[in-house]
Amino acid sequence: MGAVVRHRLGRVESLRHRTVTRALLRRSGPCATFAPVENGKRDETGEGRGLLFLCVANSARSQIAEGYARAFAPPGIEVWSAGSEPRHLNPMAVAVMAEEGIDLAGQRSKGLTEIPTERIGTVVTLCADEVCPTFPGAVRRLHWPLPDPAAADGNEDERRAAFRAVRDEIRGRVAGLFG
Repeated sequence: MGAVVRHRLGRVESLRHRTVTRALLRRSGPCATFAPVENGKRDETGEGRGLLFLCVANSARSQIAEGYARAFAPPGIEVWSAGSEPRHLNPMAVAVMAEEGIDLAGQRSKGLTEIPTERIGTVVTLCADEVCPTFPGAVRRLHWPLPDPAAADGNEDERRAAFRAVRDEIRGRVAGLFG
């Protein structure tokens, strides 16, 4: 096992994971602001009001982003998450979001066929090392290349630290969308 670091908030993570995660997060760049339309599903430019977070498994990153977006979005903004190969909602994602007071227990992994694509105006892809899924149609596209915390190695504390690091980055990015 690698060296372990205790955060000022009492969190524990491996030095290797922290270094890799920070390097990936630095490369991912600034987030853009979400600009919803005022009336109807689409405006004269064809932009929808819906916001979709898209990744491969729809088990962690996109679920976390959906949870924050539902909490932060102004009224009238529809929020979804989906995956190109949906699996199951990761229990660690549920646990770290519960620490934030956001309950993901009612969410589930979904494929794109379950999403009303005609109501989507903005798609945010959340993938780093995987092949990102694609979304059909003319939408505003954002890419957040965040590491998959479900792929983190180590004991439970180290895996939880990986989920927290990605969760915290997603929180800032989602908040920035509506800022």
